[in-house]
Amino acid sequence: MAGRLGPAPLLALLLLCPLPSPACPPTCRCSSGVVDCSYRALRLVPENLPANASSVWLGYNHIAILRAHAFPSQQALQNLSFCSNVLVSIHSQAFEGLGALRELDLNNNFLTVLTAETFLPLTGLVTLNLGSNKVGQLLPEVPGALPCLQELFLHGNSLRTLHANVFLNLPALRSLTLKGNPWACTCEIQPLFLWLMDNGDKIQEENLIQCRFPEHLNQYPLTAIGTEAFSHCQDSVLHPQDYTFFLLVGPASFVASIITCLLLGSLAMAYNRLLKEFLCW
Repeated sequence: MAGRLGPAPLLALLLLCPLPSPACPPTCRCSSGVVDCSYRALRLVPENLPANASSVWLGYNHIAILRAHAFPSQQALQNLSFCSNVLVSIHSQAFEGLGALRELDLNNNFLTVLTAETFLPLTGLVTLNLGSNKVGQLLPEVPGALPCLQELFLHGNSLRTLHANVFLNLPALRSLTLKGNPWACTCEIQPLFLWLMDNGDKIQEENLIQCRFPEHLNQYPLTAIGTEAFSHCQDSVLHPQDYTFFLLVGPASFVASIITCLLLGSLAMAYNRLLKEFLCW
């Protein structure tokens, strides 16, 4: 029948006119699964990123907040970079669906607080760069969400101490950076000191992990202090929850003792009164 193409011409037409590739945001450059959106003065993550993206570079922009489900269709994403933005907040569901992610670069931002919920979807993460932020505390629950983590960058933050329990949740850890933090080299840092002594092979630039406090140890390497510096420290340091326990139990025990004394006094007075009545009778 005239006008109908046979199988051979149709195949040739498809080869000459291939199916369109996934759309690329106009502010980005896309090639072979790599989406480069760096240096674009972006304030938000671009919408409609290619679903087949394996790497997304969003560095050197003005992104301050990562909203929930920032990457709804990028299940194959393996590398994600937000370096040198102005990030101050990451929604707890910002990384939902990124179970294949291997590397996350958050270096040189303004993050102060990290929650375990934020990293729970990233079960396959191998490298996490949190360097040059404002993080002042890292709870053990945060790395506990990253069982495969091998490289952790914490340099240039506001950490004064870091409990060794943080590393108990990182069985695969091979490399760690801690320099450039205002470490307070007091009894509270003893667990970290002992961990560093046992894991020197995992530490990068060990001599640059320097004390800031107390003043007489300013700029002194933490690992060079020596175990004798902690000889005056108690074997068991009380934690905040311990003080809370004492504050609750102490007043309660005091009130209970007063009530007991009143009851015993009342019983004693009643006994004496009955005894006198019996003797008079």
